[in-house]
Amino acid sequence: MGFKAYLQLERSLSTNSIEAYIHDVEKLTQYFELIGVSDGPEAISLHQLQDFIKWIAELGITARTQARLISGLRAFYKYLLIENIVTRDPTELLDLPKIGMKLPVTLDLEEIDKILSAIDLSKPEGKRNKAMLETLYSCGLRVSELTGLKISNLYFNDGFIKVVGKGDKERLVPVGRISQAEIINYLSEVRHHIHLKKGMDDVLFLNRRGAMLSRVMIFIIIKNLATLAGIKKNISPHTFRHSFATHLVEGGADLRAVQEMLGHESITTTEIYTHLDKDYLRSTIIEYHPREK
Repeated sequence: MGFKAYLQLERSLSTNSIEAYIHDVEKLTQYFELIGVSDGPEAISLHQLQDFIKWIAELGITARTQARLISGLRAFYKYLLIENIVTRDPTELLDLPKIGMKLPVTLDLEEIDKILSAIDLSKPEGKRNKAMLETLYSCGLRVSELTGLKISNLYFNDGFIKVVGKGDKERLVPVGRISQAEIINYLSEVRHHIHLKKGMDDVLFLNRRGAMLSRVMIFIIIKNLATLAGIKKNISPHTFRHSFATHLVEGGADLRAVQEMLGHESITTTEIYTHLDKDYLRSTIIEYHPREK
């Protein structure tokens, strides 16, 4: 590929940087495929690139990764100009978008491990909390999807769970082997011994009184664990969801697969992607999620 040779010979970049820049261009290509745009590099406008960056931010991708991505696109257009493939560079005025919202806080893998290690597994609620946080990070769930998770929607033989998202929309999400093991451990060693309140038979995660956990309780659990772990960031249950998305995308995962697993609709149309094959989503988790490596 000419762009790769340019990065190697003209820019003298490291192998990791070259791979990252090539992934950045691939992500832009994926985005245009999703929204049905088939224009070549010459026809792409600054506005379209800004929409792409805004869409990346909507997935929960960190400012650092967005900046790196923009750097990759600028390098690509510089190469196209040198080769006379294009006559203008729409990335010249491309900055991080002002999207009217605070960029999401994320945790790196070491910070996630510190939080998980702060859990006291000698207590029943510790085993429950370990299963919950592993599931949040493994599946990228919203907190409401976690609290509403049902035992009957665990399809561990197939490697999936079924969650109910915004607007009562159901989707299948791959679940990692570590999360499965923690959930099974919680079911057999903790939940099995809880006296259930009426209507709670199928709810997976329960409090000590046998009732569904509240969103506020999940928030408090995570805040307390972050304090114990010495994490200074202002985090919430949603931080695990943002970290899930960021770690997959930074690892090179296909944006369509990440969007599908998050249960996001496009910000440009009602729904710009078709449902992907379940085996493909499963293979994405296995290949790109840090917990599966």
